[in-house]
Amino acid sequence: MRGKRDTVQQVMSMRRRYLDAGPNGVQHCFKAAHFIETANVNENSSGQEHLSCPYAMEGDKNEAKGKVGDQVMQNPQALAALQDRLDSITHTPSVMDSLPTSVKRRVNALKNLQVKSAHIEAKFYEEVHELERKYAALYQPLFDKRKEIVTGAVEPTDEECEWHSDHEEEELADELQKKASIEEPKEEAAAEENPKGIPEFWLTIFRSVDMLSDMLQEHDEPILRHLQDIKVIFSGPDEPMSFTLEFHFEPNIYFKNTVLTKMYKMKSEPEAEDPFSFEGPEIIDCEGCEIDWYKGKDVTVKTIKKKQKHKGRGIVRTVTKQVPTDSFFNFFNPIKVSPDNELDEDSEFTLATDFEIGHFFRERIVPRAVLYFTGEALEDDESFEEEELDEGEEEDQDDEMDEEEEEGDSKSGEAQPAECKQQ
Repeated sequence: MRGKRDTVQQVMSMRRRYLDAGPNGVQHCFKAAHFIETANVNENSSGQEHLSCPYAMEGDKNEAKGKVGDQVMQNPQALAALQDRLDSITHTPSVMDSLPTSVKRRVNALKNLQVKSAHIEAKFYEEVHELERKYAALYQPLFDKRKEIVTGAVEPTDEECEWHSDHEEEELADELQKKASIEEPKEEAAAEENPKGIPEFWLTIFRSVDMLSDMLQEHDEPILRHLQDIKVIFSGPDEPMSFTLEFHFEPNIYFKNTVLTKMYKMKSEPEAEDPFSFEGPEIIDCEGCEIDWYKGKDVTVKTIKKKQKHKGRGIVRTVTKQVPTDSFFNFFNPIKVSPDNELDEDSEFTLATDFEIGHFFRERIVPRAVLYFTGEALEDDESFEEEELDEGEEEDQDDEMDEEEEEGDSKSGEAQPAECKQQ
């Protein structure tokens, strides 16, 4: 029993070393798994040991894994071979290993300079944040005017409405054609052609942007028709770096709040353990707000009914309870980040997506809302993605050409000895 327990500890130790090795360790872990599968030591009839490969591609994977584990546990030779393989992987020589001691010292001095550079870069981004806060105050009167036009509180002047369009003549011809072909009563036509403000301005943006439409549910749309404005509020000069998204709603039948908020906390300093990973400010946490729903109007939950049968008496009763459901308004109830507890993979993905959406609102949606409403910003985003894709395809083609050239060189290299023999 003791020998088996020692073997288990060895296996667990090697597993930890693989996990600590990072991405390369993960890659080697697959190789090691294959090595374990093929390193089944069996004794033949003469008592000699040899390696066989009992692994079958078809069959029950769980059963195969169990057999592999038993084989490793019962065969110290296979375990020792795996240990040697692991040692060779984890001790792969690096550039630093091959350098003389005097050169290593100088490289370490360069690393210290790089750390100081990262701290200067962090200060740079702090000042950028201050500039953003300063210019946000200059942008805000324009955004306030946008809200007034969208909600119909203000009617823009003829001068403010002038806009040169390349398709202006085509649009004018289409408009005249429609007026000539459609005859309606004057009052009805006036009401249709001149609604208040710009109806469903923000809802149209939500529908158009893939990142937001993925969050949007059918039961969210009637509520978002009451959304009048979205603002970005930057933290003050003496406050920790952060920004807050404010969603302003007109009075509605769904909740009592007039403003829903989502604050994103940021950090702009290199990590003490890994200063070279610093690439600028990062969002580290976020806080939502409580929505004061009117009774029966909460779209983030749904009511389900379940029948329960008493085991002893056989009596059946119906139980009603509320369970969470998909909704954009879950955006205001994010996952709580605790420094003591590690998040699972799904929670980490959800939180990362949340941070990305908050950043997108701040950098794209709020500053360029009208262009997302008309679709022009979407065209720009698609063009940018296509350009990136084209560049990637070109790189792949270049790689293929390089491989073909290498194959050609290798073939010519193989033919050379033959020519020498003929001579």
